[in-house]
Amino acid sequence: MAALRKWLLTGLLVIVPGVITAWVLNWIVSTLDQTLQILPVAWHPDKLLGFHVPGFGVVLTLLILLVVGAVASNFAGRKLVQWGDAVVHRIPVVRSIYSSVKQVSDTLFSESGNAFRKAVLVQWPREGVWTVAFVTGAPNGEVAAYLRDEFVSVYVPTTPNPTGGYFVMLRKSDCVELDMSVDAALKYIVSMGVVAPADPTLVSHSK
Repeated sequence: MAALRKWLLTGLLVIVPGVITAWVLNWIVSTLDQTLQILPVAWHPDKLLGFHVPGFGVVLTLLILLVVGAVASNFAGRKLVQWGDAVVHRIPVVRSIYSSVKQVSDTLFSESGNAFRKAVLVQWPREGVWTVAFVTGAPNGEVAAYLRDEFVSVYVPTTPNPTGGYFVMLRKSDCVELDMSVDAALKYIVSMGVVAPADPTLVSHSK
């Protein structure tokens, strides 16, 4: 029985990562393939080739992003984007949703953004219990005026799904800045502490 249990666990360790990776990739490809619907039916790869080849939607999505990025990077494109933003901000309800999503996306994807750029160790959900979190910025406006002391905005992710979590504001002195990268911290959280990041002091000594 011990040998059977060992073989079963070994099989799971080999199979589960591959199956989950394949499922995630299949979901991404299938979702992006929906962008092919913007093309005329006669231009669909399935029609041209006579059979279905997954992944053309990924290529089309990348091309669209590259074209939009190239256009929006020049003077005329920036003016066009500003004009579009101005139009959307005149539409009730839509403007509140759009502005919120735009602020989040600007923070996450902008080269000058500071979201998820630093992993920290914080005491959560109570004193004496520690977890890894991410600094997303600093309070401002009325909130900063009320707090007065030096606080930072922190996102505390849940495990094993880091897309859910808690937004809290903590004193900067209560956050322990870590040397680990954001990617290493995310792996640590998703694996529920199984995949521990390498000790940076040991890595530096080995070089």
